[in-house]
Amino acid sequence: MQHKGITLIVFLEYIVAGQGEADPVKLRSFRCDGHACNPPVGDLATGRTPVTLTTCGQNSTELYCFYPDQNLLHQASQGCGQPRCTKCNANQPDNSHLPADMTDDFFLNPVSWWQSAQGVHREEIRLDFETEVYLTHVIVVFKSPRPAAMVLERSQDYGQTWRPYKYFSVNCTATFGLQDDIIEEGSMCTSRYSDAVPCTRGEVIYRALTPANKIEDPYSPEAQDLLKLTNLRLLLLKRQDCPCPGVGLLEKPQRFAHYAVYDLIVRGSCFCNGHAEECELVYGKENVENVVHGKCVCRHNTAGDHCERCAPLYNDQLWKPGDGKTGASNECRRCRCHNHTDSCHFDLAVWLASGKRSGGVCDNCKHNTEGHRCQRCRPGFYRDKEKPMSSPEACRPCSCQPTGSANATISRSWRCHPKTGFCYCKPGVAGPNCDRCLMGYWGFGENGCRPCDCARDCDQHTGNCFNGYDNKPFFNVPLGGRIPDLIHTPANESEDEWKWNDHEQGFSALRHPEKCVCKEKVLGSVTDFCQMKYAYVIKARILSAHDKGTHAEVVVKVKKILKSGKVKIARNNRSIYPESWTHRGCTCPILNPGTDYLIAGQEDSRTGKLLVNMNSLVKPWKAYLGKQAADILRTGCR
Repeated sequence: MQHKGITLIVFLEYIVAGQGEADPVKLRSFRCDGHACNPPVGDLATGRTPVTLTTCGQNSTELYCFYPDQNLLHQASQGCGQPRCTKCNANQPDNSHLPADMTDDFFLNPVSWWQSAQGVHREEIRLDFETEVYLTHVIVVFKSPRPAAMVLERSQDYGQTWRPYKYFSVNCTATFGLQDDIIEEGSMCTSRYSDAVPCTRGEVIYRALTPANKIEDPYSPEAQDLLKLTNLRLLLLKRQDCPCPGVGLLEKPQRFAHYAVYDLIVRGSCFCNGHAEECELVYGKENVENVVHGKCVCRHNTAGDHCERCAPLYNDQLWKPGDGKTGASNECRRCRCHNHTDSCHFDLAVWLASGKRSGGVCDNCKHNTEGHRCQRCRPGFYRDKEKPMSSPEACRPCSCQPTGSANATISRSWRCHPKTGFCYCKPGVAGPNCDRCLMGYWGFGENGCRPCDCARDCDQHTGNCFNGYDNKPFFNVPLGGRIPDLIHTPANESEDEWKWNDHEQGFSALRHPEKCVCKEKVLGSVTDFCQMKYAYVIKARILSAHDKGTHAEVVVKVKKILKSGKVKIARNNRSIYPESWTHRGCTCPILNPGTDYLIAGQEDSRTGKLLVNMNSLVKPWKAYLGKQAADILRTGCR
């Protein structure tokens, strides 16, 4: 009955596996979408050839004897009948009993078997897998009487080390020093499958999961330690004869002295960490029908032979196996790289800094971008506001004139401002691309431009002064200011002709002491400071200065707010507006880009502008100046 029951179980699994292929899409979508999932169970031994120490007739033809199955399936007490003797030769197909006969299709070849050489006591049956697999149970159907002692072992490191799954013996205590699990549940040894009767087709069954070692999550480390393996080995340690009372052996006893196995069935699946529902052929292996392949077809944005890592662009959080207890899929999450890379990696420091919300760092940003998320343009490029950040053309190259532009201000690696594209110019150089001299400068070259030694402008090529208005209608227009009243301005000329054109608006030149001389306020007594009634007092870094055609505008980064008035001030980038210029075309007070200043000035609450003029206090920032101003504001001005 025992043999028929096992055969029925295997037959039903065989039928279900075949019918399951009729509509695999439904099964996949039900099992894996949004849930932890695993491939179906199959026979891991199919298509794989076991390795044994010996084979009957491997060196020469051997004569062996056996009792017919139909006699032995009855009670041995009725006698074993007449033995049969025949020959075996591993090189003759009709007389061979090779290791591969244990793992062939037992429905197509029900009477094929492997047989060992005669007289051996210790034999080994080893099944090697080309990758890691999950085991559920093992069934061995013997043709010879089952061994009196044997051990089922597994390796998780391709045969380098071995650990026992189960010991089998007619006497566990005497053979292995272990208690029998019939007496002590959960013991590593059992006598259930070591009786010599039935003398043929006796079964040995091992189940990896039993009530004694119940595991709730099949993908947990504890489950992997028990179920995952790369090799399976059955050590046959003690042979025993079939008890045939009342009948004397007519043949030599050694001709019955062998191990023989009809079928080796190893049920399990490929190992996918809960992230796949089917597996494919491992590279380099021959495709055989009904084989349980070892390479997972990964889902949940995972990758690897066993879905053991996140896919290249999905490392925004740590990889986790699926949760077999709750069913959670634990999908890998896509990094935010704005379509500028094909991969990212997880960074623990970034993860912790984000409050454990995002830890992805993009690799090898393309399209001239950089940053953890490829979110900014790399040096030499600036952001095109008309393109989305995900566009390959989001970053445009700076168009700075090489001779006139300088690697200065904010970052020495930037050729232009990464957000606006405005170029950083050398001393005395102007224009959006730093391609000409400022008014009042001449000699455009590698060192910038030199100040004119004139009261007014000079020839930009020779430095010769313009002393009158008959040479050229070229006037010293203050930066961003309106045309002053000039007596000699032709009556038919319109004011618009003397304003800066749109193509001339851009990043202003750095100011230089030898050219710009401003008489600026000093931080004097408490009374003097308070009498000015400054609307705002801030610490700010000058980022850039712009000629807007009708006014000048200086972009600053507000770093500290000591006082504010009706105009709301926040610690971020904003504009301030100079009101005063010298006769040489320089903004006063002097505001050099890249420098931190203490700035105290007035405001225009109607337009929401912060103003700076000759009455403003503008000083390069020093900690003691900031403390002094803060103390005055706190205690002096009432």
